[in-house]
Amino acid sequence: MAINLSTAGVQLLYAPETTAGTRPSTGFTRIKGIKSTPSLNPSPETLETTTLDELEYKTYIDGLKDIGGALEFTFNLTEELYDAWDELMTAYETAKTTNKAMWFEILIPGLTNAVFFTGNPSAMGLPETSVSAVLETTNYITPTNAPEWFAKVEEDAE
Repeated sequence: MAINLSTAGVQLLYAPETTAGTRPSTGFTRIKGIKSTPSLNPSPETLETTTLDELEYKTYIDGLKDIGGALEFTFNLTEELYDAWDELMTAYETAKTTNKAMWFEILIPGLTNAVFFTGNPSAMGLPETSVSAVLETTNYITPTNAPEWFAKVEEDAE
């Protein structure tokens, strides 16, 4: 019997490559306070292949999937988030100088595997504000490869 899962405890982690082109197996750092992650499950394009031989229905084949460019991750804006995102940006800029990628992991409690992808984070800006509201921000990561499932890697001890 399947055990249904909750979104409680979902984590976003990152690690720069230690060897260019190789996904790190240790050294991941968690960014706390995430409120939502984007869908990494886009439907494939459908490419029409209908010929004049068809009399009733069109025919199709699968095309490419499009994640949609920069991925949106929502957080409550706190000093802790500001510092954590700044550390991420510093690690990203350092890795970039040696042609190494930044890896991201979305870890879901209750699953053996997690989703990994490489990406380029964007510096955090100032979000919209309004009266009587929680101050939330959306931070962006542009994926540079397709997301894949691998055995999860826990964060480094704090």
